[in-house]
Amino acid sequence: MTMRNFESLGKKKAVIGLVHLLPMPGTPFFQEGDFERSLEKAVQDARALYEGGADGCLIQTVDKVYPIQDEADPVRTAGVAVITHAVAQATGEDFQIGVQIMWNALSASAAAARVAGGSFLRCTALVGCTESPFGRVEANPLAFLNYRRAIGAQGLKLVAEVSGMHFHWAGEPKPAAEVARMAAMVGADAVEVAHADEAQNAALVRDIKAANPGLTVFLGGFTNHENVQRRMAEADGVFVGSCLEKGRWGSAVDVEKVRRYVELVRQLER
Repeated sequence: MTMRNFESLGKKKAVIGLVHLLPMPGTPFFQEGDFERSLEKAVQDARALYEGGADGCLIQTVDKVYPIQDEADPVRTAGVAVITHAVAQATGEDFQIGVQIMWNALSASAAAARVAGGSFLRCTALVGCTESPFGRVEANPLAFLNYRRAIGAQGLKLVAEVSGMHFHWAGEPKPAAEVARMAAMVGADAVEVAHADEAQNAALVRDIKAANPGLTVFLGGFTNHENVQRRMAEADGVFVGSCLEKGRWGSAVDVEKVRRYVELVRQLER
């Protein structure tokens, strides 16, 4: 299956729903049956997002503990590729599919997306380094970009976290706008920010755009049906999860919640 092409990135406000997996094979908390349940849930969630009008989904591993290097057990990578392929088969070609094998397994994520019909990656650490509950995560953009070229996946778009859920610049402080500039320099097609405070989140978006004209900026969390129009007023895309789900975090995606959320975003474009 060929990769999809995220041609609309930066041209419209993109709504990307999160598809959370259960622990994958090859990880400490995996239990028999988890893979089959993940596969079924991923397809159902992606279909709900697709039918609800979302622009795409991000397939994200939730394994509880993670390596801090750009690495993933082969069985874990293979499992994500199988799920990505199933999602691609269940959705239209205009539905974008992202892959994020946590915590920062960029090469494995690119491999799964390359063979299974993905179109973009969400990169925890494309540049710099960040502290995580599992240790310091350090970027190695040269090695990753060489690998992406070697497997013929240059068409995969890269959305780099620069100040958000999983990435906070470690070491001497740097403004998010400067981290965004560095990420764009090594090939990021978009950057992502996430701050619980609305005013500070808006300031991050404005600062990045002022310092990096034309760079696409995504929101990485904290949106819901009540605040999305305020938070998305100046942003170009959003990763959204829990407010589209039927119950607790990680539950099934509700197509009607997706429709209402997408319509609120589309109103901003009129």
